[in-house]
Amino acid sequence: MKIRSPFFIFVLLLAGSFVGAYLTQQPTVFVYYRIIYLLLALITIAFLWAVLALGGLSVVRSARVLRLPVGQIFEERFEVHNESWYGRLWIEVKDLSPLPEKQGSRVISGIGPRQSRSYFSRTLLIQRGAFRLGPTVLISGDPFGFFAVNKIIPADKTLLVFPYMVNLQKFPEPGGELPGGRALRRKSLEVTPYAAGVREYAPGDPLNRIHWKTTARKDRLMVKEFEQDPQADVWILLDAQAGTHSAMADTQRIDRANHYWIIPQKLIIPLPPNSFEYGVSCAASVADYYLKHGRSVGFACAAQTLSVLPAEKGVRQMGKLLETLAFLQPEGSLPITGLIEGQTSQIPKGSTVVIITAICSEVLELAIEILLRKDLRPVVIGLDPASFGAHPKECGVFERLKAYGIPLRIIRNGDDLQKALENER
Repeated sequence: MKIRSPFFIFVLLLAGSFVGAYLTQQPTVFVYYRIIYLLLALITIAFLWAVLALGGLSVVRSARVLRLPVGQIFEERFEVHNESWYGRLWIEVKDLSPLPEKQGSRVISGIGPRQSRSYFSRTLLIQRGAFRLGPTVLISGDPFGFFAVNKIIPADKTLLVFPYMVNLQKFPEPGGELPGGRALRRKSLEVTPYAAGVREYAPGDPLNRIHWKTTARKDRLMVKEFEQDPQADVWILLDAQAGTHSAMADTQRIDRANHYWIIPQKLIIPLPPNSFEYGVSCAASVADYYLKHGRSVGFACAAQTLSVLPAEKGVRQMGKLLETLAFLQPEGSLPITGLIEGQTSQIPKGSTVVIITAICSEVLELAIEILLRKDLRPVVIGLDPASFGAHPKECGVFERLKAYGIPLRIIRNGDDLQKALENER
């Protein structure tokens, strides 16, 4: 319980009444006694009111969706329940979740006994990551403003905000090693759309791979075999080495007065002036493009820890990639060349490798040379460090890569990400 400033003013009045009663003689002293009794009664009533103010109160937070990308409106419902037999004059609901620009705090008045009140909050998502939806604090007090009490309701849900993405219509797709010929055939430990045949069951084989018709015909357990996708994979390598990315103070102001109260929809918002945030959005957008075109996409990034997603197809792969990207920070110790050397042994020859980096030095040329020696097809997304506040040395790496015929996209702070990724500068 917290004592507010009006209580001390009230105490001064009470003390003044005692002094007046002491200095005043009969028969007018009874006036001060009545004032003292009245003030003591008010303090007692206010204290008991505050003690009972939050009894039987609870708040429930619910949301239809707990996974959304940056730029979407997150809608959440707050429902305050009063299970007691007496009403409440006012209740303040304070949202203490770490979600930026949260809009969940409200003051509710006039909740009757055994009644509920609800409202919706709509928050524009501007930062990727995981955010606990809470804690939530209920605050109330007495009608005189003497005391304030609060009840903390811990968070029980987490909102996962995915990176900002753009819908690409085109992006470089380097050709394979040969324009035709026989497709490569490789056995796969995973279930794929490419069935290769059947073999006899071995201990450890999952039961869902048993081919029952062949089992009945052969009179012994037979399991299905699968092959990898004969089409070349696409791998996205995101450079997250500490010190390679740069950022400026975010002075951009987003108009959040109109939150599309009737129909929540995705908004086009500027990315923060941070090269790594641009890189994460590029990775998500490029992966979305290739997966929509039926390609198998893999991902690797050496951030806080080494994150590697084997190449797969489909919506499920996109979900895993977005979950990974939501938590990445540029705090890695492995340079882009080390990441490439560590992953190229796992990447089939002829695959496309998309490098996303803010390095503008000969190190980038060395990374490209490693890929070419491994018979891989590089695509470079260069995050121009100068536009993000860095002061790199003059370097003509991007021009030399263009001269070598390497597909290149240069991203600068403030660019329209879709246009910058679709069109070569």
